[in-house]
Amino acid sequence: MTPTFLSRRSLVGATLTAALLTGVAAPTALAAPRTSATTLPRLDTAALRAAVSDLDHPQATAAQLRVGGTAGSWYGTAGVANRGTGAPIRQDDTFRAGSITKMFVAAAVLQLSAEGRVDLDKPIQNYLPGVLPKSYAPIKASQLLDHTSGLPSEVIPPSQQKNTPEQILAHRDDHWTPKQIVATLPGNAPMKFTPGTKQEYRGMNYVLASMLLEKVTGKPYGKAIGDRILRPLGLHHTSFPGNDPKLHGPHVHGYLAMSDGTLKDATEYNQSEAWGEGEVISTTGDLERFIKALFTPGKVLPKATLNKMFEMPAPEVRMVDGTPARYSKGLQTVTINGVTLWGKTGERYGYNSAVMATRDLQRTAVYSWTPTHRDESQIQMALRMGDAITKRAGASGSAPR
Repeated sequence: MTPTFLSRRSLVGATLTAALLTGVAAPTALAAPRTSATTLPRLDTAALRAAVSDLDHPQATAAQLRVGGTAGSWYGTAGVANRGTGAPIRQDDTFRAGSITKMFVAAAVLQLSAEGRVDLDKPIQNYLPGVLPKSYAPIKASQLLDHTSGLPSEVIPPSQQKNTPEQILAHRDDHWTPKQIVATLPGNAPMKFTPGTKQEYRGMNYVLASMLLEKVTGKPYGKAIGDRILRPLGLHHTSFPGNDPKLHGPHVHGYLAMSDGTLKDATEYNQSEAWGEGEVISTTGDLERFIKALFTPGKVLPKATLNKMFEMPAPEVRMVDGTPARYSKGLQTVTINGVTLWGKTGERYGYNSAVMATRDLQRTAVYSWTPTHRDESQIQMALRMGDAITKRAGASGSAPR
């Protein structure tokens, strides 16, 4: 089947990411970054509780937030895991974590680089001959990881787009292959920009990076990540479902509001449309464990390779809209209330999440919530969460509702 429109790449995801990463979560977002233990703010538990408990701005059915690190910890939930049964959210309930998948893919590719099995400066076309149109400029493997590839936009026929919640659910059983996803790239279109000169967030970069991972390891990318990362770290609740549309075991249900306002359960959905750019299932505990290990030299990556993961593009490389670059290899960065965080946001139908941490792990944060509308209102929760996890206890003001 030819892939339908990946609407998670639409304005909602782009606007949400931009809101977090341009530091608009609080008036003090542009203050100098705090890096020492003496200046990292003490947790404002009232702000954390308020951020999680408001499920009306925007409308959502559930939320959970886990904050950790050497500067304090907190965990809270709101809403229910299942509207049908009223079951409460439990700490080990799984959820769809969307583009957080990219952190796992990048970590595995960087491991291969450290082992000398992948040359990040070598064109992806050398590893995957014939996958991209011959007219495309050479794209370094590293340029996939930091979104500086310059790939042209996918071309999706109108009949295959998902522009309404009804259309989204109508395609929940679609099966896609990676080659079908890549085939949506136009063969006769020019590159958007010369690779390495600008930055544009593109899921397609990680479809190709996952294909690279499979080519070099000889394994399905999810199994390669399982062998290299999930099992060694004990991430027992994290998985890459492929064509399995279900979340097995205790999980949080996701819902979508239809055009008439009724809510439909969107939990069961074939994730092959997202594949290596956004299919991971996880828990707040597993994601916290992952980012702690990832940011600790020697746990997942050697120190020199970990430093490469945090490297931003050259200063002259900016986003296509002219704003500063905000993606490194597998990570995105934001400074809120003077606290600089690194990590990744994620979004799937009925789910929204993020995992972030200061580089020194004095603060970690993982949130997941289940918005019912796929529109700009999702920004409100992201702003509230970002403000709450970085706000100094007793500070005045509040994030927008």
